[in-house]
Amino acid sequence: MSTGGTQGPMGAALADARRRLIGVAGVSGAINLLMLSGSIYMLQVYDRVLPSRSLSTLVGLSVLVLGAYLLQGCLEAIRSRMLTRISGLLDASLQEPIYTASVDLAYRGAAPARAQQSLRDLELVRTFLSGMGPTAFLDMPWLPVFLIVLFLFHPLMGVVAVIGAALIVLTAMVAEVQARKFARGAVERGLQRAAFVDEVSRNADVVRVLGMNERLKAAWRGLNNAHISQTLPMRDCEADIGAIAKMLRFALQSTLLAVGAALVIGDRASGGIIIASSIMMGRALAPIEIVLGTWKQLIAARGAVERLVAALDAQAPAKAPALLLPAPCNTLLMQHVSVAPPGSERVVLRDVSFLLTAGSGLAVVGGSGAGKSSLVRALVGSWQPLRGHIRLDGVRLDRWDSDRLGAHIGYLPQDVSLFDGSIADNICRFAPQPRQEQILEAARNAGAHELIMGLPEGYQTRIGERGARLSAGQRQRIGLARALYGDPFLVVLDEPNANLDTEGEAALALAIRQLRRRKAIVVVVSHRPDVLKELDMVLALGNGVVIAFGSQEKLKAALVGSQAGKQARPTGAVGGMVQPVAAAEAAAP
Repeated sequence: MSTGGTQGPMGAALADARRRLIGVAGVSGAINLLMLSGSIYMLQVYDRVLPSRSLSTLVGLSVLVLGAYLLQGCLEAIRSRMLTRISGLLDASLQEPIYTASVDLAYRGAAPARAQQSLRDLELVRTFLSGMGPTAFLDMPWLPVFLIVLFLFHPLMGVVAVIGAALIVLTAMVAEVQARKFARGAVERGLQRAAFVDEVSRNADVVRVLGMNERLKAAWRGLNNAHISQTLPMRDCEADIGAIAKMLRFALQSTLLAVGAALVIGDRASGGIIIASSIMMGRALAPIEIVLGTWKQLIAARGAVERLVAALDAQAPAKAPALLLPAPCNTLLMQHVSVAPPGSERVVLRDVSFLLTAGSGLAVVGGSGAGKSSLVRALVGSWQPLRGHIRLDGVRLDRWDSDRLGAHIGYLPQDVSLFDGSIADNICRFAPQPRQEQILEAARNAGAHELIMGLPEGYQTRIGERGARLSAGQRQRIGLARALYGDPFLVVLDEPNANLDTEGEAALALAIRQLRRRKAIVVVVSHRPDVLKELDMVLALGNGVVIAFGSQEKLKAALVGSQAGKQARPTGAVGGMVQPVAAAEAAAP
């Protein structure tokens, strides 16, 4: 499982594992030397004990060989434990980089199944390292020793053994070439199949209600058949190679017995040679048989290493440790920002610029596909700008440490995602030592305290994966409380009232009012008048560009003036603002 010379975390972890395997190789050497005891015992029994009819010699030899077997068993157990510990250390050294790489893949738009593949790959490598495969590879260097012993028995036996072992090794090499042809395609098809099942499972209610089950079942059948078409030849190859190797082993052992018998008949070897050579050949071939039996796991583990290296190399380069910056408290500035979704070059937001000061409230309006959600994702640092910069108190967002920046940002996405845990855990963002008063304050500010206390276990109620045990409105209120936790300076809300009732909308309006009162900057994507009237600025987007930006009063006055002058379309800063300004006018108190 070569890393191909990479110097990344995977290369360092595997290099450390290889160093630790030196000790395992030493134990393997002792085990293989002890394996000679069975052949030597049989040789002595046939050549010394039986002719002399010495019971005491038999007892002495038996005690010695039993002691050797006992020591061999202890060393086997020690070797297995050493490999298990090495695989555990490999897992421990890679778990954080691999987790980060998986999250980074999802952040860059990868499907969940593909993003999670790195975690499965790490488990696959760990399982292989703690299994029989590595022991077989550590035993294989001792094959020449067993062949030399067979040469010492008789040169003809050594020649037969070398030819047979060469044929079986050649079989293993053929297995390697054939398996490689199908392994990569099988993994890719498996990822596509897993991604499809994940997507259908997450939308199971829609599938059932809209009668899509049979059509999606047909699509699943096609993906599954494509996966089988890749895995079936690989399994056929594995079965064929295994059968050929078994046939060669049986033929080789029988040939050795025949050669030994011929040598005994010709008085060129003792009778014990027949049994001893058969045992010796079995010991010599055992590692090769294990390798062939675990060939599929070896190919899978090597492919997993290659994918892990690629995933870790594809990560954004680690930033230098960020300075401990003071909490932002003054301005939010966008400077000629253009944005594209992660993993895409299609620009969805072009050359956006504006400045907000502490206490400002910005309403982002525009039609479907105007770029509103893209804007808020860029504002909170979820999407990186292709061009331009976003600054808090003059500091670019990418200069902040992400965890420290997160403490100063509150974000409520359009699709509220909560995590499996308690409501309190979700509100405090899974802080290890949260302050209970801050959790209560955030819930009260979001108007969610009474709602939470009405649940069976209050703040300790478990909400299930993605908040599955809560209604859409409850998830949105708790998501708002999470956004408000810790009194962040920048609060960005994307359609925060999409699932709220009248009481929830009133609580949202009050929360926005309180945020502005404590000099936070609030950015809200919404068209609801009750929310917009709490904001003083409007940014109108259309097809990814700014149509207008300014105060509600200014834009309303411009619209009134344009209507009074019967102008078809306002010009200058408010050009094209008919619909957005109308929305602002409706929202004005």
